[in-house]
Amino acid sequence: MKLTFWGAARQVTGSMFLLELNDSYKILIDCGTDYDKRHNNSPSKLFNFNPAELDLVLLTHAHLDHSGNIPLLFLNGYKGQVLCTSATLSLVQILLNDSASLNGKKLKKRISLNGKSLHKDDMEGLYLEKQVQDATTHFVTLPFNQTFEVRKRLRVIFIPAGHLLGAANIVLEVDEDGTTKKIAFSGDLGRASYPLLKDPQGLPQVDYVVCESTYGNRRHEDENPEELMEQVITQTCVDISGRLIIPAFSTGRTQSLLYVLNKLHKKGKLPRIKIFADSPMAFLSTKIYEEYVDQLNDEAQEFERENGGLFDFDNLIQIDNYKDSKAISNYYEPCIIISSSGMLSGGRMQMHIKKNIRNPYSTILLVGYSAEGTPGYELVSGSRTLRLKGKSYPVAADVVTTDVFSGHADRDDLINFIKPQKNLKKVFLVHGEVPSLEAFKEGLEDEGFKDVIIPERGESFEL
Repeated sequence: MKLTFWGAARQVTGSMFLLELNDSYKILIDCGTDYDKRHNNSPSKLFNFNPAELDLVLLTHAHLDHSGNIPLLFLNGYKGQVLCTSATLSLVQILLNDSASLNGKKLKKRISLNGKSLHKDDMEGLYLEKQVQDATTHFVTLPFNQTFEVRKRLRVIFIPAGHLLGAANIVLEVDEDGTTKKIAFSGDLGRASYPLLKDPQGLPQVDYVVCESTYGNRRHEDENPEELMEQVITQTCVDISGRLIIPAFSTGRTQSLLYVLNKLHKKGKLPRIKIFADSPMAFLSTKIYEEYVDQLNDEAQEFERENGGLFDFDNLIQIDNYKDSKAISNYYEPCIIISSSGMLSGGRMQMHIKKNIRNPYSTILLVGYSAEGTPGYELVSGSRTLRLKGKSYPVAADVVTTDVFSGHADRDDLINFIKPQKNLKKVFLVHGEVPSLEAFKEGLEDEGFKDVIIPERGESFEL
């Protein structure tokens, strides 16, 4: 069989891997949006293969850098199934519909700029809610840790990965040439003791691993999420009566933040300030987390039983509409604003950043990974100006970064994920910037792994 890397190769985001079996059966693992602005990914070059020739799509988890282009597969001729977990389907419907809504706004802008009616070319690279609905009717959900026979001589297993509700490492078992070949795709690997989520489960013995490497060159800070949040809130909202602005992904990161804030509230450690959760998509995602409490870790399940909920507490205000979101700008008391996007690449957070970035009494708390080429990366890198939609803003606000809320495994976690493997023929490192990939490769080679590969985009390998 042949494996080709069409995304997340020497970069983060855009995961897309094509596995072609010897009998020409074609499987696509993930089909994600590429957020790296350094790459000119024109819609016409989105797929370097014919989607109509695919036989199966497997989805590791719901985040858009893994799922965001799935509707375009169907628009370009794919007619098969998408296999994932049930929680992933619930979350991906929210994320894809939100993406479709944004596409609708882009489409209106294209039409208004061109001064013409809707034309087929205007839709290039975009999908709307109808296309999301059509695509998700083809999703089929599978439980964790059960072998599913896709067809004769092909089996798939979804193994809990942590990172996000419903996220899975996917193991494929392929009977070819009188032998069974096993290949694992990590998706995004979670970390131990993460708020809400269960620890990642190890892999069975396999022949090949395609492994994410986001934090392949660093170790997570040894911080407690509750202590970190209490400290930052006190310094910003109590000591100087300022505003705390937290860019956070609506699905996953926001739920972890709200859960930690709720725990502080229940312990009497949260000051009586308003906390604005300004993301309708986060509100919907939170409902999904509440539906799948049985898939959360033991601590979260116990907290939910004792308190009747995970995320709702005094002074938490869920913002529904854009009008109310804009009105937050006129609230001058100390407060916390949580909104998306986490990389500052869009969403309502851009409005809040523009309003507060020049305010020395504001703190911007960056709690997640920002891909190179995004506005979030500029702030993480210490830039004293921030460019949003063509305009530069001086950075007077205090910028604080932490990876305590990162849902990604760090260098040690990643090495320990691969280390138990005894018969690996090849390890492919993806979903990481080049320094992370190279450091992770070096760490694996120090552990005795011989064939560790950092593939280029479009590079193929016979397995």
